[in-house]
Parts: sequence; C-alpha cells; structure tokens
Amino acid sequence: MSAVAAVRRIDIGKLLPQLIAPVAALIIAAAISSVALLISDKDPLLAFQHMYEFGMLPDTKVEILNKASELYIAAVAVAFGFKMGLFNIGVEGQSKVGAFFAGALASASFMDWMPGGLRIVLIIVVAMIVGAAWASIAALLKTQRGVSEVISTLMLNAIGGLVITWLLNDHWGVTEPGAQIKTTGILSEDSWMPGLPIISGTDQKVLGFFAVAVVLGAAYWFVINRTRFGFDLRATGYNPFAAVASGVNAKRMVITAMLISGAIAGLVNLPRMLGESHTYTEGFGGIGFAGLAVALLGRNHPIGMALAAILWGFLASSQIILDIDSIPKEIVLIMQGVTVLSVVIAYELAARIGRRAQQRRVGVATATAAPVPVVEESK
Repeated sequence: MSAVAAVRRIDIGKLLPQLIAPVAALIIAAAISSVALLISDKDPLLAFQHMYEFGMLPDTKVEILNKASELYIAAVAVAFGFKMGLFNIGVEGQSKVGAFFAGALASASFMDWMPGGLRIVLIIVVAMIVGAAWASIAALLKTQRGVSEVISTLMLNAIGGLVITWLLNDHWGVTEPGAQIKTTGILSEDSWMPGLPIISGTDQKVLGFFAVAVVLGAAYWFVINRTRFGFDLRATGYNPFAAVASGVNAKRMVITAMLISGAIAGLVNLPRMLGESHTYTEGFGGIGFAGLAVALLGRNHPIGMALAAILWGFLASSQIILDIDSIPKEIVLIMQGVTVLSVVIAYELAARIGRRAQQRRVGVATATAAPVPVVEESK
C-alpha cells in the first residue's frame, strides 16, 4: 500500500472530533470540580497543583500503576461485553468469586507439595474458570430465558459477595496470628509474584501482575481486530440481525463473550493478592464498577483504556494529598463521576458531528460523480 493510500484511509473529519472530545470532557470536569472546591472555600488551582506534585512522586507513580493494573483488567473484561453489545455489570462479583476460590485452593494444606511458580499458574487458571462460570449464569439466563444481563449480573454481584462472606467466616476462612479478620490463608512465599523495578527514585516496586495486564491488552487488541471471532463479535454487536443472517450463531456468541468477559474479570483482584496481601480478604472489591467507567472513558480501545486507567489511578491516589490539605476527599469522586458523564456526552456529540460531516461529504461526492445524461439525436 502506498503512502498516499494510507493517508487517505485516515478520515480527518471523523477523527478530529473523537480526539477533541476527551480533552473537552476533561476540561469540563475540571471546571465543575473547581466549582465544588470553591463552594468548599478551597483554591482550585492550589488543589490541582498539589495533586499534580503528589502524583509525580516516585512512590505515588508506583501506586498509580498498581491501581491502573487492576482497573485495566476490569476495563478489558467490560470491553469484551461492550463489543458484543452486552453490559456485563457483574465484573465486581466475578472478580470476587474468582479470587476467593483461587486463593482458598492455593492456600489449602493439601497443596503444600506444589512449587510456587506452578501455584501462581494454578491461581490464575482457577480464577479465570470460576469467573467464567459465574458469568455463565447470566449468559444462560439471557440466551435461554431472555433475562437482561444488566439485571442478572447486578443480582449476581450481591449473591456472590454474600456467598463469599458466608464461606469465609463460617467455613474456609482462617485468622492468622495478630490479625483481626479472616482470610483464605497466607500463600507460601515462593508463590508471591515478584515486583517490577520500573520506577526510578524509589525502593517500591510495581506489582508483577502489571506485565500480565499489558499482555492482556495486546491479546484483547489482537482477538478483536485480527481474528474471525473478533469480527463476528463486533458484527453481532453492531447489528445482530445482519450477523444472524450471515450465519453467526448469536446465542453462542453471547455465551462465549460472557464467558471470556467473566474469565478476565476473575483476574482483577490477583495483582494485589499475588503481589501485596498474599491472601484473599473481604477488603477486596470496588474495582469492577470503576472498570465500567474506565472502559467508557477509553472507548473500549486498549490504548484508550490504558490512559483512562492511569488517570483513574492518579485520581484515586490523590485522595491522600487532598485529605492532608483538609479538602474533602469526596471531591475526587465528583471528579470521577463528572469526567465519565462529560466523556459520554462529548463522544456522543462528536459522533453526531462526524456522521453529519460524513453525510455532507458523501452528498458532495455523489453530486460531483453523478453522470451527465446524454441525449441522442433522433434520426
């Protein structure tokens, strides 16, 4: 393909609004957050400056990347459903049950014979299988009984959390010496995932599961954009009736997409479990719903979601400095909520502007290329 042809494939009129939209949304979110700070008798510029300076500290960068790893995995799980036109709101529950059963099995006494590296693989595999199994309930309800996945996954979040609490407190949980809460048991030290020294200026290391998140993002891009399955997935999401007419089994695609989404969701809590806490506790959670926001903010694109996850991690880490400055940490929640709302509105406006511009260009091109009728002279 020539360079000219490659340039022609880039639709500047359609791409420009999509690039401006997130920037405009962030500016709007900053403006609304500034109003909230002013109401609290705080200087917005000073607050933002402190947030930026705190975020540039080496230790804070490590925490941002650690938080971003969890958020990115959750966003990829959500994005798989979005590509199919499914709203998997159950990432929260799928992540909990996956991590709980993986941690309970790996820390059991009858698993002491297993080498640490193999145990890490076991934890990952079990978490994915259990997460997929939990998501399959919603998939079967949708395909066999027409139950909305939004309702079923929301209910399964609550059910999963209660089941885990019951099992942890009454059956499989243990209380380690000096601890006040029950956990699934501390994993043996040889099964702790080593950290990554990728941030200079600090002895803190990024959680080792960060590398898995990067590989997961690359795999997501490849499957969605370079495989027949990814094409069928996107086609079914765009127009399920046309996909069925072309031979795609819609029910099977729904089940497959939900299983993959649930399997990825099962990995969400593993960065902390393998690299920090080394056990499952009831403190895990809260990442699944944030993953929805990150997926929306990143437009289901692997790079866009990575940037959104870093932004979300930065905002979450900034709560510490806001608390030190006697600024209500709820300001961060306002920033996050307003950012998502602004981005959704901005992208919708950008899409409409892009469609109108494309319609005008098509109209002009059609008018220009219209053949001139030739009137033959009668003999």
